[in-house]
Amino acid sequence: MTTIEPTLEQVRGAWDAIAPRFDEFITPAATTNGELALAFADITPGTRLLDVACGSGALAIPAARRGAEVTAVDIAAQMIELLAERARQAGVSVDGRVMDAHALDLPDNSYDVSVSQNGVTMSTQLVRAIGEMVRVTRPGGTVLVAAFGPLPRVEFLRVFFAGVRSAVPGFAGLPTNPPPPPFQVAAPEALAAALTQAGVQEVAVHPVRWEIPVGSAQTLWDEVTSSNPLGAQAVAGLDASQRGEALRVLNGMLRERFDGQPGGVLPALVNVGVGRA
Repeated sequence: MTTIEPTLEQVRGAWDAIAPRFDEFITPAATTNGELALAFADITPGTRLLDVACGSGALAIPAARRGAEVTAVDIAAQMIELLAERARQAGVSVDGRVMDAHALDLPDNSYDVSVSQNGVTMSTQLVRAIGEMVRVTRPGGTVLVAAFGPLPRVEFLRVFFAGVRSAVPGFAGLPTNPPPPPFQVAAPEALAAALTQAGVQEVAVHPVRWEIPVGSAQTLWDEVTSSNPLGAQAVAGLDASQRGEALRVLNGMLRERFDGQPGGVLPALVNVGVGRA
């Protein structure tokens, strides 16, 4: 079967469409957990840092708080607008720009650190995007890419799709062969290989544990369908009755897991690949 690649405008439109919900439901926890990735980069006042596929600032804003001179780029203009508002509220300066990760309109060797958290790993041209990060990073500078581990180790997604599959006979869920882009480098060796192929040197991959608050079945639904266009597309065909049954099942699963409470914290394995340009 031939897979038709979405156009740049289709990708931009899909991310623009979910940007407000992404900012509301994803960015807060991604910012807190993003500190785990930034710990592997040497960020000090004056560090020139680029955040690629930045969303609404999960890495860019904490890096700016550390005194870095941050440029943050994303394909979606809505994300950049939301980033600007978050930066304003945080009292930090971030240079946000709309830009294609595969063709960065930036000079060679112009950053000390380039980072991307669940950003370039959404691309079907991952090595090309990482290669652009390498190009704009000075020789010896840091290139860092953080990506989800295997789906069974990313609990908010695993629980969600297991619950919906239980509630809705025939529900397809996410493809597994090949996996969708967010999981294309879920194995540490796959992430290391992509970084190396893109020109990153001295690559190391560090596993970290994210903690994702899930207040209820509805919150879990909102988080999954806001995290990526794929999440929204996966359940787009469900009718109101099917959605209601899925929420009922998810509510039961969460209460069983959290001793009768409607929600709690679900862990997720994230691999942080880091090396030198």
